[in-house]
Amino acid sequence: MDDYDFAAIGIVTVSDRASAGTYSDISGPAIEEFLHDVVTTPWRAVRRLIPDGIDSVRDALIDLADRDKCALIFTTGGTGPAPRDLTPEATVAACTRMMPGFGELMRAESLKQVPTAILSRQTAGIRGASLIVNLPGRPSSIRFTLQAVFPAIPYCLDLIGAARIETDPARCKSFRPAS
Repeated sequence: MDDYDFAAIGIVTVSDRASAGTYSDISGPAIEEFLHDVVTTPWRAVRRLIPDGIDSVRDALIDLADRDKCALIFTTGGTGPAPRDLTPEATVAACTRMMPGFGELMRAESLKQVPTAILSRQTAGIRGASLIVNLPGRPSSIRFTLQAVFPAIPYCLDLIGAARIETDPARCKSFRPAS
């Protein structure tokens, strides 16, 4: 199989410090670990480690969707209220349609763990045949929120004409309506 036989999944870590080499990226690998645990169809990660900012994030998302043809793109980091946390704004700038239910569900589920989840501004949207989803920055929060939203992702990808992704139902039961 060559790389084109695999669904491309973009993983974008948004962090001034990690992109500058001040500390190691642990969030991107946490997303990749979750995907290895639940996705059963062949896929390949297309990774980016970029600084915070609207332009840097928007440009990375557009590149992953348009050039790399990623069916699914996850961001991690930059979704809080700090001045440099601009990932949601960049996501809105890159997308043609927004999918607010993803952010609503992630916040609702995260509030069960920590009261500061209300500070999260995560969102999701569509660009062409790519679904873009903002995730939190902490690895434990990444897994928790992915468990909440991932069951809807394969069907969403079907609806937008993206690559088909299947999951291991014992680890993450995705929902597709009966045909």
